[in-house]
Amino acid sequence: MDKNFHEAVLKLVKQIPEGKVTTYGEIAREITGSVHAARAVGQAVATNPYPIVVPCHRVVRSDGDIGGYSLGVDKKIRLLSAEGAEIKGRKVLNFEQRLFLFDCI
Repeated sequence: MDKNFHEAVLKLVKQIPEGKVTTYGEIAREITGSVHAARAVGQAVATNPYPIVVPCHRVVRSDGDIGGYSLGVDKKIRLLSAEGAEIKGRKVLNFEQRLFLFDCI
């Protein structure tokens, strides 16, 4: 994976406010102009050397499913819940209201 892409992903992830989530595709769109690099974003957050400090637990799938997490899905659910997100099953409730779009910066 390109080091610059990886760094760009982590820089954007740091901008996601507490209590909000964004998608792998939204990060890809912000970096490349297209959602087609969403899998590469997933790979970048999976190798985040500083989970929690760089809050990759706030990155979810475009359908509101929480996706995976390097420290385990249960930990991701606990972190998101502690930030005020409600999770039912593996879905973020009120996903549209919690969704952070980088256009808002």
